[in-house]
Amino acid sequence: MASAGKERASRPVPTSLSVQLRMERQPSRDTRIELAFRKMLHGRGLRFRVHRRPLAGLRRTADIVFARKRVAAFVDGCFWHGCDAHFMKPVSNADYWMPKIEANKRRDADTDARLASCGWVSFRVWEHEDLEAAADRLAELITRRQVVA
Repeated sequence: MASAGKERASRPVPTSLSVQLRMERQPSRDTRIELAFRKMLHGRGLRFRVHRRPLAGLRRTADIVFARKRVAAFVDGCFWHGCDAHFMKPVSNADYWMPKIEANKRRDADTDARLASCGWVSFRVWEHEDLEAAADRLAELITRRQVVA
């Protein structure tokens, strides 16, 4: 039941069972790119938690969390998160996909804003990025980040 004054936006519904089953098989964590990125970070001597909620009241998880440094890293897929460089509007079932992807983009922006308001840094990596360069940037951020308790 929704709380008073807050209505949940209705989620788009897949138009066919085959689409629903394909979406259910799509991994939401530990993807090939995410595993490769974590391996690079670990190779740089960084230690972190995976798939954790950075903030207790935030019902969203980050792919990689550096709690002491207050950095949450997200590895975003170009299609699922609407990458400006690579996203192509779906040809089939656009009425289903576009609201879903737009909702993902709004949620990502809201997550970044909520983390920032609590003193956290949100670090986003697109799946098309050079992971070595992204790992270097994140390692530098972690090394120089000073957190005041």
